[in-house]
Amino acid sequence: MCGIIGYCGPRQAAPILLDGLKRLEYRGYDSAGISVGINHELTVIKQTGKIHDLRVHVPAEIAGTYGIGHTRWATHGGVTNTNAHPHVDNSGKIAIVHNGIIENYTAIKKKLEEKGVEFFTETDSEVIAHLIAQNYTGDLEKAMKDTLPVLEGTYGIVCMHADEPHKLVGARNGSPLVIGVANDEMFLASDVTAILAHTKQVVYLEDGHVVTITDDEFTIVDMSDRVVNKKIDEITWDLQEIEKGDFKHFMHKEIYEQPESVVRAFRGRIDREAATARLGGLNLNSRELLDIERIKIIAAGTSFHAGLVASYMIEQTARVPCSAELASEVRYRNPIVERNTLYFAVSQSGETADTLYAMRELQRKGARVLGICNVVGSTIPRESDGGVYIHSGPEIAVASTKAFTSQITALYLFCLVMARMRHMSFESGEWYIRNLTDIPDKIAEIFNTADKMQVIAKKYCSFTDFLFLGRGINYPVALEGALKLKEISYIHAEGYSAAEIKHGPIALINEETPSVFLVPDDRLREKVVSNMKEVKARRGPLIAIATEGDMEILDIADDVFFVPKVPELFYPFIMVVPLQLLAYFCAVELKRDVDQPRNLAKSVTVE
Repeated sequence: MCGIIGYCGPRQAAPILLDGLKRLEYRGYDSAGISVGINHELTVIKQTGKIHDLRVHVPAEIAGTYGIGHTRWATHGGVTNTNAHPHVDNSGKIAIVHNGIIENYTAIKKKLEEKGVEFFTETDSEVIAHLIAQNYTGDLEKAMKDTLPVLEGTYGIVCMHADEPHKLVGARNGSPLVIGVANDEMFLASDVTAILAHTKQVVYLEDGHVVTITDDEFTIVDMSDRVVNKKIDEITWDLQEIEKGDFKHFMHKEIYEQPESVVRAFRGRIDREAATARLGGLNLNSRELLDIERIKIIAAGTSFHAGLVASYMIEQTARVPCSAELASEVRYRNPIVERNTLYFAVSQSGETADTLYAMRELQRKGARVLGICNVVGSTIPRESDGGVYIHSGPEIAVASTKAFTSQITALYLFCLVMARMRHMSFESGEWYIRNLTDIPDKIAEIFNTADKMQVIAKKYCSFTDFLFLGRGINYPVALEGALKLKEISYIHAEGYSAAEIKHGPIALINEETPSVFLVPDDRLREKVVSNMKEVKARRGPLIAIATEGDMEILDIADDVFFVPKVPELFYPFIMVVPLQLLAYFCAVELKRDVDQPRNLAKSVTVE
């Protein structure tokens, strides 16, 4: 949930580190810092706030052609200049940056203090700098390797030593770290976005790897000191994809990118001749697919809501029992792994700690787990038994939007594969494909009336409590709409099945609690309309997301946003976009920090 960048090369390090941190700011933005080395001395500058606050305190003339930087999302210790990274040892010769949590830091700190080590911060990370110092005998890589066995928890660490110039040593366990390879310069980072301006050549580290970089080479070893040979991968997206362009916020841009991101999710995967999909990454043959008796989807946050949508689709269309579960609960429930059950681990980043740990626990129990991820080379795709990349392109805004629609696209393709193998006719397969491939144009139509949602948001953004209500396959979309509003506008919102409103939530209805109803033209429409009338009778403000041409809704709701008509099971693609826009426009009206909402970070790599 924090960002790391390191640099060794011929150029001045500080501007490169600051620019890299700016691109990583979505991963942590309560404080930041850099350390650069020159003439056997380290200069460390740290500052609370955003990267521009740090930049103000970095002298233009600061010299040093190797260094490390960090942008923080606080876990241990308050948001202060002192608690910001990098952290140094008592000599001031060693500096480290760390992502993750050191679970046994209290015991380590106590032992170090007994040896006379002085601590300056409230963080767990500081113990790493002091341990490396205790183990240092002139070889920074060895000191790192001697330190790691003592640490319990997750980490991505990069360290430097004033007496070993133009050398950085990194290690990972559960927190991502990537090497950037360029001509006569090398990089380390927690995310490729930090280094994309300088190179597209990257190497992804695995857990248990220790890497040493200099200006022109890198070496990777495991904890047994065996050299690890890793291939260099090529990043396929361009720098402009992580720029805002003409949009004020990344979230706004990413909402509008959904027609293209959905296309990327199904491009090259549709077999029109056989009216099915091709998902070679599943690593399952036809017999293995046919043997599947149950599907379970594990995820967190927005990805969990995508899994819930898919569970409806898979059960109704493929006729295979399917459920979605919170990964954080799965891991600690001592889950029962049943025969012929296929699991999906869904995560935008591929690094979500709860999902990753649940996947590992399921695999230990013999489960086959496939990944649905966006970030190529991330941990879940590497450790899963197969899966599908959604190819959304980089998602920079903390609140996920395009990943949601891309994830359900990938899962809908899997549903098509399963349905065609079991009972779906060729003609029904053609119909399914036609409607799925129409979705990008349907989403694009919504943007033609986005200004209507801006008006609705302006009218309601001063309210402090919202309910989001949907039925059937749109119930998870209501959950997602409530989550989006909470995340970026800080307005309290709850999502419910519209049928559940009589079982408690109706007690909340009054003139100050707007209800957002999802009312597509489907088989449950009349039931949702009845629920709307119950709210109206209690003078609750009503906002409806309805199908074009549904004039009855105009007479019931106070405000209506119309969406294009699609078949019932495809409405989640269409219904979620207005809810994303509602959250976005409310946040803008309230002058919130849309892309970097308080207390949140993009990739949740700690429990």
